[in-house]
Amino acid sequence: MPLYQLICITTHYQEFRHIRELVRQSALHVMNAGGVVRSINSWGTQKLPQRMKRYGKYEEIGDYWSLHFDTNPRTLRSLNGIMRRDPRILRWSVMKLGEKAEDIAKAGELAQARQLTVEHVVD
Repeated sequence: MPLYQLICITTHYQEFRHIRELVRQSALHVMNAGGVVRSINSWGTQKLPQRMKRYGKYEEIGDYWSLHFDTNPRTLRSLNGIMRRDPRILRWSVMKLGEKAEDIAKAGELAQARQLTVEHVVD
C-alpha cells in the first residue's frame, strides 16, 4: 500500500473537541478500510497566510495538523470526499510519499549522502 501524508487546515474553535473528532474520524476511516495510521501531528493554531473562505465565511486563524498513513487508492478517494464535505475543513492536501516505507528510507539516505557531499565541497 502506498504511504501518504495528509496536511489539513481547519477552522479554529475554542474547544478542541471539534478538531479531535475530525482527526479521529479521518484516522478511523483509514483503519476501517484496512490501512495503517503511522502518525498524527498537531502543528497548532496559526494565523493563516491569507484570508480563506469556505461555506461563505472568511477565516483568518486555523488549526494545522497532519496524518501519515498507508492505504489503498480507493480509500484515499473516499477520504478526499469526506474532507470535501466537512464544513470544518478550510484546506487539505494529500501527498504520496512512496509506494513502500523502504522507498522513503532510501530517499532519506540519498538526501543525507548528497548533503554530506555538498558540505565537503563547500569546506
